[in-house]
Amino acid sequence: MTEASGVRLVVVHPDKEVLAQAAAARLLTRVLDVQSVRSPVHVVLTGGTVGIATLAAVAASPLVPAIDWSGVHLWWGDERFLPDGDPDRNETQAREALLDGLVTEHGLPEANVHPMPGPTSVATPEEGAAAYAALLAEHEGEAGGVPAFDVLLLGMGPDGHVASLFPGHEGLDAQGTTTGVHGSPKPPPERVSLTFDAIRSAREVWVVAAGAEKAERVAAALAGDPVTEVPAAGAVGQARTLWLLDLEAAGATTAT
Repeated sequence: MTEASGVRLVVVHPDKEVLAQAAAARLLTRVLDVQSVRSPVHVVLTGGTVGIATLAAVAASPLVPAIDWSGVHLWWGDERFLPDGDPDRNETQAREALLDGLVTEHGLPEANVHPMPGPTSVATPEEGAAAYAALLAEHEGEAGGVPAFDVLLLGMGPDGHVASLFPGHEGLDAQGTTTGVHGSPKPPPERVSLTFDAIRSAREVWVVAAGAEKAERVAAALAGDPVTEVPAAGAVGQARTLWLLDLEAAGATTAT
């Protein structure tokens, strides 16, 4: 399948280690390509085992110095509603894997790192969602309400969730760009998440998934099962949607 408007590509790598390395190389190359035609570049980060492994692989890449990090803004697709610095926050893990080094060694302005608020600064997930929506709007792009995300990275859980949008959960129907989440089936119960409206505004959405436990939901999402049952099916980019998988997560899926 050739790259074109609205295209979906499925790329299968032999294992999760190669997947993380390949995703990192792809991300850095994409940022370099975008910087050759426009600035700033907006990237949405994800957490999870493979997501953080991808960021660690980015940190080790020889391509890092080639990027003008002063023109890159980094966002998050979701966050656990935990205090700043908590080791379970996606932000904390991302800083340790990559961002602290980019700030101290490669000229990434701290002001270009946009973490989602937690209980250190706001009282509830709803307040955190509202604060993040306001921050997104300050960098509003052509889609309205959010920056023009060039790449939006997402992990996928074994239940098919993306960001903090879970099967059968009320967050699936949230309006606007962000939502507070309560009663998450995966701890902790309180979170802040981008909505499908925000996710689908991205130029490119990349779903990165590894492990045999995810194969059934990967297949269901690619088959177009209802978003209420497999939220990952609704993670679609404006120009391109990439499914970056390891062989176990791909299962019987055929790469295209």
